[in-house]
Amino acid sequence: MMISHIAACSQNRVIGKDNHLPWKIPEDWKFFKDKTSGHILIMGRKTFESLGKPLPNRLNVVITRDPTYQAPGAVVLPSVEAALEFAQTKFKDYPDEVFIGGGGEIYKQTLAIADRVYLTVIHKDFEGDAFYPTLPEGEFQEVEKRDRTDPIPFTFFTYDRVKFKA
Repeated sequence: MMISHIAACSQNRVIGKDNHLPWKIPEDWKFFKDKTSGHILIMGRKTFESLGKPLPNRLNVVITRDPTYQAPGAVVLPSVEAALEFAQTKFKDYPDEVFIGGGGEIYKQTLAIADRVYLTVIHKDFEGDAFYPTLPEGEFQEVEKRDRTDPIPFTFFTYDRVKFKA
Protein backbone atom coordinates (compact mmCIF):
# COMPACT_ATOMS: atom_id res chain seq x y z
CA MET A 1 0.00 0.00 0.00
CA MET A 2 1.43 3.35 -1.04
CA ILE A 3 0.63 6.34 1.20
CA SER A 4 0.48 9.71 -0.54
CA HIS A 5 -0.10 13.18 0.82
CA ILE A 6 -2.09 15.52 -1.38
CA ALA A 7 -2.10 19.16 -0.35
CA ALA A 8 -1.98 22.76 -1.47
CA CYS A 9 -0.08 25.35 0.55
CA SER A 10 1.06 28.92 0.23
CA GLN A 11 4.75 29.75 0.08
CA ASN A 12 4.56 30.34 3.88
CA ARG A 13 3.08 26.79 4.30
CA VAL A 14 -0.53 27.88 5.05
CA ILE A 15 -3.16 25.29 4.10
CA GLY A 16 -6.18 26.87 5.75
CA LYS A 17 -7.75 29.67 7.72
CA ASP A 18 -10.92 29.26 9.79
CA ASN A 19 -11.43 25.81 8.22
CA HIS A 20 -11.39 27.12 4.63
CA LEU A 21 -8.83 27.37 1.85
CA PRO A 22 -7.64 30.98 1.61
CA TRP A 23 -7.63 30.79 -2.21
CA LYS A 24 -9.74 29.50 -5.07
CA ILE A 25 -7.77 27.74 -7.78
CA PRO A 26 -10.10 25.61 -9.93
CA GLU A 27 -7.24 23.74 -11.63
CA ASP A 28 -5.85 22.63 -8.26
CA TRP A 29 -9.28 21.47 -7.04
CA LYS A 30 -9.68 19.48 -10.29
CA PHE A 31 -6.21 17.96 -9.77
CA PHE A 32 -7.20 16.91 -6.22
CA LYS A 33 -10.49 15.39 -7.37
CA ASP A 34 -8.93 13.59 -10.36
CA LYS A 35 -6.02 12.17 -8.32
CA THR A 36 -8.14 10.90 -5.42
CA SER A 37 -11.12 9.65 -7.44
CA GLY A 38 -11.57 5.91 -7.00
CA HIS A 39 -9.15 5.78 -4.06
CA ILE A 40 -9.30 5.76 -0.29
CA LEU A 41 -9.06 9.33 1.05
CA ILE A 42 -8.15 9.79 4.72
CA MET A 43 -8.74 13.16 6.37
CA GLY A 44 -9.32 14.77 9.73
CA ARG A 45 -12.73 15.86 11.00
CA LYS A 46 -12.16 19.56 10.32
CA THR A 47 -11.12 18.88 6.73
CA PHE A 48 -14.19 16.71 6.24
CA GLU A 49 -16.42 19.44 7.67
CA SER A 50 -14.81 22.03 5.38
CA LEU A 51 -15.88 19.91 2.39
CA GLY A 52 -19.46 19.82 3.65
CA LYS A 53 -20.08 16.24 2.53
CA PRO A 54 -18.20 13.12 1.46
CA LEU A 55 -16.50 13.45 -1.90
CA PRO A 56 -18.06 11.15 -4.49
CA ASN A 57 -16.29 8.22 -6.17
CA ARG A 58 -13.87 7.51 -3.33
CA LEU A 59 -13.93 5.94 0.12
CA ASN A 60 -13.89 8.86 2.57
CA VAL A 61 -12.29 8.04 5.94
CA VAL A 62 -12.61 10.64 8.71
CA ILE A 63 -10.35 10.67 11.77
CA THR A 64 -11.70 12.10 15.02
CA ARG A 65 -11.23 11.48 18.72
CA ASP A 66 -14.96 12.14 19.28
CA PRO A 67 -16.56 8.68 19.61
CA THR A 68 -20.05 10.13 18.97
CA TYR A 69 -19.10 11.91 15.73
CA GLN A 70 -21.11 10.87 12.70
CA ALA A 71 -20.25 11.49 9.07
CA PRO A 72 -22.93 9.98 6.83
CA GLY A 73 -21.34 8.53 3.72
CA ALA A 74 -17.91 8.23 5.33
CA VAL A 75 -16.11 5.81 7.65
CA VAL A 76 -15.27 7.40 11.02
CA LEU A 77 -12.22 6.11 12.92
CA PRO A 78 -10.41 7.28 16.08
CA SER A 79 -6.80 7.53 14.88
CA VAL A 80 -4.39 7.61 11.97
CA GLU A 81 -3.31 4.08 12.90
CA ALA A 82 -6.91 2.81 12.80
CA ALA A 83 -7.48 4.53 9.44
CA LEU A 84 -4.36 2.96 7.93
CA GLU A 85 -5.27 -0.48 9.28
CA PHE A 86 -8.74 -0.06 7.78
CA ALA A 87 -7.22 1.01 4.44
CA GLN A 88 -4.98 -2.06 4.50
CA THR A 89 -8.05 -4.31 4.79
CA LYS A 90 -9.89 -2.46 2.01
CA PHE A 91 -7.10 -1.81 -0.48
CA LYS A 92 -7.89 -4.98 -2.44
CA ASP A 93 -11.11 -3.20 -3.48
CA TYR A 94 -9.29 0.05 -4.33
CA PRO A 95 -6.07 1.08 -6.09
CA ASP A 96 -2.89 0.62 -4.08
CA GLU A 97 -2.40 4.37 -3.49
CA VAL A 98 -4.11 5.69 -0.33
CA PHE A 99 -4.38 9.48 -0.01
CA ILE A 100 -3.97 11.64 3.08
CA GLY A 101 -5.97 14.82 2.45
CA GLY A 102 -5.37 16.86 5.59
CA GLY A 103 -5.50 18.77 7.71
CA GLY A 104 -2.33 20.05 9.29
CA GLU A 105 -2.26 17.67 12.25
CA ILE A 106 -2.99 14.62 10.09
CA TYR A 107 -0.25 15.64 7.66
CA LYS A 108 2.21 16.02 10.56
CA GLN A 109 1.28 12.62 11.98
CA THR A 110 1.73 10.84 8.65
CA LEU A 111 4.63 12.61 6.95
CA ALA A 112 7.16 10.08 8.29
CA ILE A 113 5.29 7.23 6.56
CA ALA A 114 4.35 9.01 3.32
CA ASP A 115 5.80 7.48 0.16
CA ARG A 116 4.78 10.34 -2.12
CA VAL A 117 3.69 13.97 -1.76
CA TYR A 118 1.57 15.81 -4.31
CA LEU A 119 2.04 19.42 -3.24
CA THR A 120 0.62 22.46 -4.95
CA VAL A 121 2.54 25.56 -3.87
CA ILE A 122 0.80 28.90 -4.31
CA HIS A 123 3.48 31.55 -4.86
CA LYS A 124 2.07 34.03 -2.39
CA ASP A 125 1.91 34.37 1.41
CA PHE A 126 -1.45 33.97 3.13
CA GLU A 127 -2.60 34.33 6.71
CA GLY A 128 -3.76 31.08 8.20
CA ASP A 129 -4.12 28.81 11.19
CA ALA A 130 -3.33 25.43 9.60
CA PHE A 131 0.00 24.60 7.99
CA TYR A 132 1.63 21.94 5.83
CA PRO A 133 4.84 20.61 7.41
CA THR A 134 8.21 21.22 5.79
CA LEU A 135 9.49 18.15 3.96
CA PRO A 136 12.53 16.77 5.82
CA GLU A 137 15.71 17.59 3.93
CA GLY A 138 17.10 14.64 2.00
CA GLU A 139 14.04 12.42 2.55
CA PHE A 140 12.11 13.37 -0.59
CA GLN A 141 13.16 14.08 -4.15
CA GLU A 142 11.25 16.15 -6.67
CA VAL A 143 10.09 13.96 -9.55
CA GLU A 144 7.69 16.33 -11.31
CA LYS A 145 7.13 20.08 -11.47
CA ARG A 146 4.51 21.97 -13.48
CA ASP A 147 4.20 25.75 -13.26
CA ARG A 148 0.85 27.49 -13.70
CA THR A 149 -0.25 31.14 -13.61
CA ASP A 150 -4.07 31.22 -13.53
CA PRO A 151 -5.62 32.72 -11.42
CA ILE A 152 -2.38 33.32 -9.47
CA PRO A 153 1.08 31.76 -9.92
CA PHE A 154 1.35 28.25 -8.48
CA THR A 155 3.29 25.05 -9.08
CA PHE A 156 2.28 21.40 -8.94
CA PHE A 157 5.09 19.37 -7.37
CA THR A 158 5.37 15.62 -6.94
CA TYR A 159 7.94 14.30 -4.46
CA ASP A 160 8.86 10.67 -3.88
CA ARG A 161 10.48 9.40 -0.73
CA VAL A 162 14.16 8.67 -1.28
CA LYS A 163 14.80 4.95 -0.93
CA PHE A 164 18.03 4.38 0.95
CA LYS A 165 20.09 1.32 0.09
CA ALA A 166 21.16 -0.80 3.05
